[in-house]
Amino acid sequence: MRPALDLSSGVVELTRTICDIPSVSGDEHAIADAVEQALRAYPHLEVVRDGDAVVARTQLGRDERVVIAGHLDTVPVADNLPVRVVGEGLHAELWGRGTVDMKGGVAVQLALAAELEAPTRDITWVFYDHEEVDSALNGLGRIARTRPELLAGDFAVLCEPTAAGIEGGCNGTLRVEVRVPGEAAHSARSWMGTNAIHGASEVLARLAAYEPASTEVEGLVFREGMNAVGIRGGIAGNVIPDECVVTVNFRFAPSRSLEEAEQHTRDLFEGFQVTVTDAAAGARPGLDAPLALDFTEAVLEVTGGAPAPKYGWTDVARFSALGVPAVNFGPGDPVLAHKDDEHCPASQIQLCYEALRTWLVR
Repeated sequence: MRPALDLSSGVVELTRTICDIPSVSGDEHAIADAVEQALRAYPHLEVVRDGDAVVARTQLGRDERVVIAGHLDTVPVADNLPVRVVGEGLHAELWGRGTVDMKGGVAVQLALAAELEAPTRDITWVFYDHEEVDSALNGLGRIARTRPELLAGDFAVLCEPTAAGIEGGCNGTLRVEVRVPGEAAHSARSWMGTNAIHGASEVLARLAAYEPASTEVEGLVFREGMNAVGIRGGIAGNVIPDECVVTVNFRFAPSRSLEEAEQHTRDLFEGFQVTVTDAAAGARPGLDAPLALDFTEAVLEVTGGAPAPKYGWTDVARFSALGVPAVNFGPGDPVLAHKDDEHCPASQIQLCYEALRTWLVR
């Protein structure tokens, strides 16, 4: 039987421990068991299990409630576990799957959940499953659909990797398939058909000429992007293809609604059949909310710097859809997420722990 987690072991050691527990998406049961068992040892927490998600809440009757969330799963291991520690103390780096995305953030959550018996605000700690796979399986989304009361709050922090900086909101994402029709023919008599792959040059030309916008939203500038991310077509080596499909991904500022983003994309590819295959709205930064202002002030006292936009899509959008302002804040360079050389400085894990603690006790 796997030993119980020691939530008082320090956030760096705790990160190392939980990284080494199997937790690839779809195999989160062991880590969810370990998290649940550890949190149930603290009488100031009410603990709820939902599938392989664990929610722990204080019930102190405070005027405000904050939600602090992180996912338990990782992408598949690439011969980069168990965790390897390079260096010593806060100069050390933890190398291995999950050190960036996002066991450092989860360790900060666990340590503070155990330690803070009487925070100045009530806290809901959320540890959820299936973040790294299809959004329909996402544990936070499941809770939002079936038990939204567990996510109720005045402000939320998602401990996604941000290199210990505050990243407000997130871009939305829209994925479409642009179909180019053709007419099949034998390649020896190509003039008798219409080559759909050749016809796709017009789609690619529009993409090459497209100038993405940079849009200021609540003081943060979000960069958009419209890019081909896949192309398919062709039947056989001697057949003129009768169809070519270009997959396009539009990353759009949170000032656009999903409907506006879709219409913008359809306008760009007017004359072609456009089919939406995946879509998720962005989230406005919400940094002007009173709790967000207090959070920013407290965190920057410890970390320095200034808030920045989150260009990728994250689960802050799920909180935004529930009417809860949310930001991203956690240890680890997001550029290293999912890479074989994934690694995180111990100092960033400690810094995020200290910054969140400062905010939650003042």
